[in-house]
Amino acid sequence: MNNSSCLLPLPILYQSRDLVAINKPHGLLVHRSPMARDASEFAVQRLRDQLGQRVWPVHRLDRKTGGVLLFALLESMNSAMQQQFMDGHVQKKYLAIVRGYTPDEQTIDYALKHPDTGVVQDAVTHLKTEHRTEIPLPFGKHATSRYSLVELTPTTGRMHQLRKHMAHILHPIIGDRPHGCNKQNKLFLEQFDMNTMLLHAQQLTFTHPETTEEITVTAPVQAEFSRMAEVLFGSTTEKI
Repeated sequence: MNNSSCLLPLPILYQSRDLVAINKPHGLLVHRSPMARDASEFAVQRLRDQLGQRVWPVHRLDRKTGGVLLFALLESMNSAMQQQFMDGHVQKKYLAIVRGYTPDEQTIDYALKHPDTGVVQDAVTHLKTEHRTEIPLPFGKHATSRYSLVELTPTTGRMHQLRKHMAHILHPIIGDRPHGCNKQNKLFLEQFDMNTMLLHAQQLTFTHPETTEEITVTAPVQAEFSRMAEVLFGSTTEKI
């Protein structure tokens, strides 16, 4: 029996004749990768089997990131949508839970080196703080721990951009490896049995290449992100 047949269907957020968007679970690879030989399930194969037709992922999400993932159902649409992403015409919004108190708003303009080519590329992320919290959880020399829930809007699409940018401003995303804080990750595992990277692709806005309609796809946060938001920030995060 195909193992994927035993899994719950991937949540579909949007579907038309030529495009479909899912709420990708944390921990699911988009497609096969030599860097993750331990994986046996992939979003491409699962969605293909679920819909009974070929699908093309028009962009990528990290394995540990959950949220909106867009696929084309036609090869021509795949090319058109990939061009929109490359031209910077697709708007993306993410939610993340990070260490420390972040500023109300900040633009992170910090170039990043491509891991394969070594080429340095411009990278810009806009940050907006939604909530802050201080909880009675000792960490190091501190009697309490501080965290922030932030909205992140990248205007470029570099590999691991949000993870690297948050680490650069000393507010790493909880659960991130290797760019985050290993001591915080260990604390969350021990105190909350939490081993997920708390980064969620919340929203994607693009123009349909054929109809020219502006389409916004929004993904609700998944169970582990929701649980940790409730633990840290309480009922103030109900809107996410």
